[in-house]
Amino acid sequence: MQKNPFTSEIAHKCRGVGVIIGGSGLIGGALVYYFKNRVSEVEVLAPNSKKLNLANPEDIRLYFRQYRPDFIINSAIASINCTAELAYEVNYLGALNLANIALEHNVPYIHISSAATMPAGENLTENARLALRADLPNYSKSKIMAEMSLEHLAKTRGLDYTVVRLAIVYGKHDHKIQGFHRLLFSIADRAMPVLLTKKGAMHSYSNVRKIAPFVHHALKNRQEFSGQSYNFADSDPVELGRLILIIKALMNLKTPHALYLPFVFAKAGKAIIYWLIAKLNRIGIEARMPGEIQFLESFYETQTLNVKKVQNSSFHDANPEETVFSLLPKLIEYYITRWEGLNLIHTFNKEFYVSEKHRIDEFRVTPGELLEKIHSENEKSKKSFHERSVNI
Repeated sequence: MQKNPFTSEIAHKCRGVGVIIGGSGLIGGALVYYFKNRVSEVEVLAPNSKKLNLANPEDIRLYFRQYRPDFIINSAIASINCTAELAYEVNYLGALNLANIALEHNVPYIHISSAATMPAGENLTENARLALRADLPNYSKSKIMAEMSLEHLAKTRGLDYTVVRLAIVYGKHDHKIQGFHRLLFSIADRAMPVLLTKKGAMHSYSNVRKIAPFVHHALKNRQEFSGQSYNFADSDPVELGRLILIIKALMNLKTPHALYLPFVFAKAGKAIIYWLIAKLNRIGIEARMPGEIQFLESFYETQTLNVKKVQNSSFHDANPEETVFSLLPKLIEYYITRWEGLNLIHTFNKEFYVSEKHRIDEFRVTPGELLEKIHSENEKSKKSFHERSVNI
């Protein structure tokens, strides 16, 4: 059997080829950036849906015969509120077709999965997975089926795969406003008057910048990581209510108020809004609910992932101190600037941040003063963040 040049001992002497599916998304974009800028021995390809139809096996076969990659990473996902057809074709059928191609070319296949495949509960291990049921959301159902098919292909045909199961992902460059960033947007847009959760509800979070180093390490150490699934998240879970209040404090907003809306009222409100949307759509006014609302119940339930399997592996987290709390000021500044530029929200506190565009003139004329100002603001930001965190 021919050795994979990427994982062999002579990897540093040759240039391998990797294919990353879903490279335009938050996770895929971070993977593409990492491999292009940090891994000199690999050239990565990131075909979009126009170049590669995941639901068409022949389309995939022709593409991979042309480029003959040394590994495949699948981070493509259909949105959480997509139709059953799209969820099946992208999340499941696409994953299955890529796995078959990995078998055909005898290369490793890294599959990015989600905690949406798991039940509620504390300290959930990799073995905790929801039973496949018809009444599950399309997103969860398709991701569960993908994981199960990968396990089946490994047992029956020797597929070399690794599943990386993520919690709530946070990081820059999410252009779709979903997941954690939907929460951030709702607070910035004053669309959350009270807390849509219950006190003590805990969740795990995954740092998008740490995913690529782990995937790279797993590719280089196939004997250890092949045929395995890993929960990949920050070590410490986060109380959702506390996280919301800290974001509110950092933005200097008055809402949401520190009142926990009972689930029964939240569920009733969701039903009323769905009814209103249906009426609006009937008269030609396009309206829709954020896809995250279908997981409303999970806002009120604890779901924390056990990450000891990753911690006990040969992978080393280079920045264990970097968490959703430590990155909040930078994330807020980045997304507020972006959303204001797109006219999605209005400026609510000009003292909170200074858009980098406004600082270009200072950079040109008074760089020394600008540098002192930035250093001073960083110190104030750290102090303010610590004080607000303690008081919440």
